[in-house]
Order: sequence, then C-alpha cells, then structure tokens
Amino acid sequence: MEVLLVQLLRVAWIAGTLPIIIASIPTPKLSWLRRTLLGFAKRGKIIHSSSQKFTLPQSFFLHFYAVAFLWTTFLLVTTWIYAYRMVPLVTEPFSYSTITSYLTGGSTFRTGSAKLRQRYVAWEAVFLLLLMEVQVLRRLYESIYVFHYSPSARMHIIGYLTGLFFYVAAPSSLCGDCALESFGLLANLVTEFIVKGKNQMQATEIEFWQVLNPIIKLGWKHWIGAAVFLWGWIHQLRCHKILGSLRESRQVDEYVIPRGDWFEIVSSPHYLSEIVIYASFVVATGGSNLTIWLLFVFVVANLAFAAVETHSWYRQKFEDYPSSRFAIIPFIL
Repeated sequence: MEVLLVQLLRVAWIAGTLPIIIASIPTPKLSWLRRTLLGFAKRGKIIHSSSQKFTLPQSFFLHFYAVAFLWTTFLLVTTWIYAYRMVPLVTEPFSYSTITSYLTGGSTFRTGSAKLRQRYVAWEAVFLLLLMEVQVLRRLYESIYVFHYSPSARMHIIGYLTGLFFYVAAPSSLCGDCALESFGLLANLVTEFIVKGKNQMQATEIEFWQVLNPIIKLGWKHWIGAAVFLWGWIHQLRCHKILGSLRESRQVDEYVIPRGDWFEIVSSPHYLSEIVIYASFVVATGGSNLTIWLLFVFVVANLAFAAVETHSWYRQKFEDYPSSRFAIIPFIL
C-alpha cells in the first residue's frame, strides 16, 4: 500500500506537469492548449473582466493555507508519533560507497538494513514536514493580515481546485514513504483507547531530548536544505510584504510597479522564492527522493508558466517597466 500511495503521487505530479510543458512549446498548433491552461491559471490583475464565468474571489486563497495547515499538522503529528514510538533514536548511516555518494549526501545501506533505512526515512519525513509547517503557517498569516485582495480580483474554479489538491498532495509527498504506516499506528492507538479506555492504556513517557535528538542527528544535507529553505522563505516574506503594501497605498483597481528586494531582478520574485523553498526539499533529501523531485518539477513548471504571463502583463501595462527584469529566473527566463 505504501508503494501504491507513492506511485499515485508521482503519477499526479507527472499528469500535472506534462500539459504545462507541452503548452509551453512555441508552436501555433498548441495555442489552444496554452489558452486553456492560462484561462485556468489566471487570477487577480491578469484575469480579464470578460472572463468571469466559473470564477471565485481571489480571497479564497485563504482556503489553500487553512487546508494546508490542518493537513500538514496532522501529517507532522502522526509521523512524529510513528517515528518516536516505532523507530526511535537513529543517526544517518555514514557508510558511503563512493566520493560522489558522499558529496550528494547519499548513503549506502548494507544488506539487511531495511529497518535502519525505515527509521531514517521516518525522521527525515518529520524534518521535511516541520519545514512545510513553517511555510504554510506564514502563508496562512499573510492571507489574513498581509494581502488585501481587491473585491474584483477573481480566480478560475479549476485553479482553485488545483490549489486545494496541491496543498494536500505536497505535504503527503514529503512523507509518502512512511505515511500509511504512520496512519496504521495512529488507528491502532485510537482503537486501543476506545477498547481499553484511558485508565487501561499503557503509559508512555516522553523525553523531550529523545523527541528532538534524532532530527538534530539526521545529517549535513538536511541542514543545508534548511538553510536554502530559510533563504527562500525570508525573500518570499519580504516580497509578499511589498505586494501587500501596494494594495494599502492605492485605489481599488490601480496598479503600480513593485520595487525592492528580488523585484529588482524578476517580475515574480514571490514565485522565484517559492521555487527556492521547494528546491530545499530536494537538497534536504540529497536528491534521492523521486516523488519530491517530481513535486519540484511541477512547482517550477507551474510557476514559470504563470510568471511569463504576469511578466507580459506588466510590460504591456507600464511603458516604463524596467527592461532589465526577467520573468522569474534571472538570466534564464
């Protein structure tokens, strides 16, 4: 079942990425697909007033992060309980087959070390979910207190449903290799509580250091990943503050050129920082998790596709728009 869940997540990311890549091919024969996907992806300032069918208020973005917070918190707590109860204290194996393996943060497990690997995977999932929790908590806060969406700002219902799916599937991808086992343990504990009652349950002593120590000992690549995450997280925070401040200082449908931080080099720096954040998950796993790679590729394809349209809108809207700015990736796109 664990393998089936991982395969379903991989298929979902591939199915979401391929149409975007195909639509990005510059050929007139695919213009219909490009228009269709752009129609689903457009929101806020770039959605035309004549395209209001099947749309929802952009303020519904709040739903994404409320769902993400609840689901990520559930996965984090469940996975942490599983890691603590079933696979206690573990450090990263330090037996590397080659210098290349060492430099990429990979590790080689000896024959018969499947149990050791499962312990490592469980605590790694806890680490990744902690990062995700920090991200969705900030996004939830920003949706409530930073962004002031215009009453006229809309998004397509397909984009809305895609966003809800993303914020369920993304955290699930970070713990897919041990999610079902974690759910199984939680179900057993709940069943035991119902059958035996609180007084008959075996007491579990939780030592604070044993809850944190395995995470601290995971390995260098995880902390490099955390540093990359923090870098992207801080810049996204700054860029979102800039966007939020623009809404406070102008009329309802008046737009100005954003300036400051990464806005000086790209038109959608909040998308660029999002890519950096998801790249940190790839770094933290040493590039060894295919599901997380596919998640990252989807994020890049989706955000780059939207950023190109936003960049085009800015250039058409403002005659004095800085010509040195790229759409999303400096010197590339």
